[in-house]
Amino acid sequence: MTAPADRPNDRLTALLDELAAEFPRFRVVAKPNARTQRVIHHLLAIATLGVNRAYLDGYHTTIGRTIYVTGDWDSMSRDRRYLVLLHERIHLRQFRRYTMLGMILLYLLLPLPLGLAYFRARFEREAYAETIRGAAALYGAEHVRAPGFRANIFDQFLGPSYGWMWPFRGSLDRWYERILAQLGPPEV
Repeated sequence: MTAPADRPNDRLTALLDELAAEFPRFRVVAKPNARTQRVIHHLLAIATLGVNRAYLDGYHTTIGRTIYVTGDWDSMSRDRRYLVLLHERIHLRQFRRYTMLGMILLYLLLPLPLGLAYFRARFEREAYAETIRGAAALYGAEHVRAPGFRANIFDQFLGPSYGWMWPFRGSLDRWYERILAQLGPPEV
């Protein structure tokens, strides 16, 4: 079967088709166009004392069966969009597994909403592991072994983006090394 002329036959199209099959009511919505997302943006800025002002244009967010994407989504490379959707597919599955109420309680509140958010960190480790594996498949294992790539991911856990969700860098190092070990030995 061939892809319609207006739909490239590539990994992004295949992933979108997989998502539609796995989550029939799945949709992608631009965050700036969603009132709820603008409200969340302002609430996060308040909760983080103004430190996190990037929610609307710096992060993609899954709630239920909807993936809210940044306003520059259509101008992103297809590979970048593919990596985002790999990550967000994990969150779609988490919402299906834990339900909306379960995710709200676990992701946002337990044990603490800021500073030590065990479940948020656990859910994000699962999704970022998929990001790491996907980036390794696209760009090679050395790409995800680079200090800058690791630092960017660690910043999500240690910084204000997710409310300083996990302050234990040592456990992040061990987690990251386990993922790298799954990719095989480094090239020499």
